[in-house]
Amino acid sequence: MNKVLIIAEAGVNHNGDMEIAKKLIDVAKESGADIVKFQTGMPHKVTSKYAKQAEYQTVNTKIEESQLDMLKKLHFPTYEAFEEISDYCKEVGIEFLSTPFEVESVQYLSGLDMNYWKIPSGEITNLPYLLEIAKTPKPVILSTGMSTMEEVETAVAFLKEHGLNDISLLQCTTEYPAPYEDVNLRVIPEMAKKFGVKVGLSDHTPGIAVSTAAVAMGASIIEKHFTLDKELPGPDHKASLEPQELKDLVTAIRQVEMAMGNGIKEVSASERKNIAIARKSIIAKRDIKKGEILSEDNLTTKRPGNGVSPMKWFDVIGTKAIRDFKEDELIEINND
Repeated sequence: MNKVLIIAEAGVNHNGDMEIAKKLIDVAKESGADIVKFQTGMPHKVTSKYAKQAEYQTVNTKIEESQLDMLKKLHFPTYEAFEEISDYCKEVGIEFLSTPFEVESVQYLSGLDMNYWKIPSGEITNLPYLLEIAKTPKPVILSTGMSTMEEVETAVAFLKEHGLNDISLLQCTTEYPAPYEDVNLRVIPEMAKKFGVKVGLSDHTPGIAVSTAAVAMGASIIEKHFTLDKELPGPDHKASLEPQELKDLVTAIRQVEMAMGNGIKEVSASERKNIAIARKSIIAKRDIKKGEILSEDNLTTKRPGNGVSPMKWFDVIGTKAIRDFKEDELIEINND
């Protein structure tokens, strides 16, 4: 199994504070994640002043205000903040990534050292945005929250028409936290089969169980929000992992990777030595004299398994003992 790409999603959980952003980078590095991801966008270019908050945003922030007012408190005031974030990621030794949320942020981020474009679920129907993404030939990771299969197909076809062929998809449920019953992990292998691409999960559920299960179902990428503290103000903290949980997630994913195997049912190297210990052999149930007819009355099966296999039980029954056997002794037979 190829190594799962683990994206630690800092998002806007820095709340516009550079020191918090750097602490999040440190946490992502310490967890063993491959990438730490942020979100780039100028609030007034992302949302109009008339746009309302999502229900989860009002619930999680406990403040009812416009989306614009909320986003102003979460984003950095200038694009240039992400140069400092990118530089700090290089210093720490973890890959930097940021999701652009409007065309101008695509243009800005194209000048930074990023190996991927990460397209958020809300932009999957935004053709001017997708066209701008397609101008820079980087691999694309496309989240598919709130989408039908037909909408995913349209977005993928549009990107390919404009020269982007290296596309990965993320199953996603755009709710924070996402209800377990809405996750639909079974769509991961379905999308992989339909589009012939890598498919992963952008996981908004509480805990690490769903992400781990997704890996077992073939997810190639896991993206998960994390925070320094779930009680910090902001809409996404409550649906995020805290530092130890993020470490636990990375550990669990790597363990599942090792456990996936090759699909061939065979004896593993670690268990081979236990065959003789755990399996059974045909054993004398009581003392047996040479020439005595072997039967269910004088034979049984017991450990260890280094004698005549019980698979030969019906071949042994009715034959004569080739020598005297004491109770619990391994039976021997002629191999003629």
